[in-house]
Amino acid sequence: MLNTENIKNLLNQILVSKKILRFINITVIPALIFFSLSLIGLKSAGFQIIEILRDPAQQSGASSFLGFLSNIGIWLWISSAAISFFFAMTNNIFGRKNLKGLLFLTGMLSILLAVDDFFMIHDRYVNQNICYLIYAILLGSLFIRHFKMIIAIDGFAFLSAGIFLASSIFTDLIQSRIPLNYEYTQVIEEGFKFIGAATWLYFNCRVASSLLVPATERLQSNKG
Repeated sequence: MLNTENIKNLLNQILVSKKILRFINITVIPALIFFSLSLIGLKSAGFQIIEILRDPAQQSGASSFLGFLSNIGIWLWISSAAISFFFAMTNNIFGRKNLKGLLFLTGMLSILLAVDDFFMIHDRYVNQNICYLIYAILLGSLFIRHFKMIIAIDGFAFLSAGIFLASSIFTDLIQSRIPLNYEYTQVIEEGFKFIGAATWLYFNCRVASSLLVPATERLQSNKG
C-alpha cells in the first residue's frame, strides 16, 4: 500500500532533472520542431490543415486497407533503419565498434528506400534509372567495404536481399516487354520488392543479434 513516504520516493525517482532535460532535448523539442516546420511548410505549399494532419483514407473515405502491402513494405524499411541506427548508436556498450560503419550504412540505405517508397521519388521526381544506380552503388560499396563481416554474420541473407531487390528493379525496367498484363507484372515486381524488404530486415536483425552475443558473454563472465 502506498503511503506518503512511498509516493515521495517514487516522485524522486521519476522527477529527476537530468532525465527530464534529456527527454525534452532529445524527444520533445525535435518532435515539436519537425511537426511545426512540416505544418508551416505544407500549409504554405497550398495544403489545408486537415489534408496535412489526417490520413488519406480518412479524407477520401476509402478503405483503411487501401495500399495495404505497400504500407507494410514501408514498415519493413523503417524497421530495418530503426534497428540499424539504434545498434549503431549503442554498439560501444556492446563492445563491437567495428560494426558501427556497417550498421550506419545499412540504416542509411534503409531510410533512402523507405523515403523513396513512401513519397514515390523514383516514380515522380527523380529518374528511376538514377535512383536504381544509386542503390546498386550503395549496396555494392557496402558489400565490398564490409565483406568479411557480412559473410561472417549472414552472407546468404545479404545476397538474397540484393537478388530480390535487383529482380524487382529488373522487372520494373523490362515490364513493357513482358507478355503479361500490367497488373500481373506489378504483382511480380512488388512481390520481389516485398520479399527483398523482409529479407533486408532479417539481415539487419542478424547484424544486431551478433552484437548481443559478446555482451551476454561479458555479463556472464562478470557474474562468474
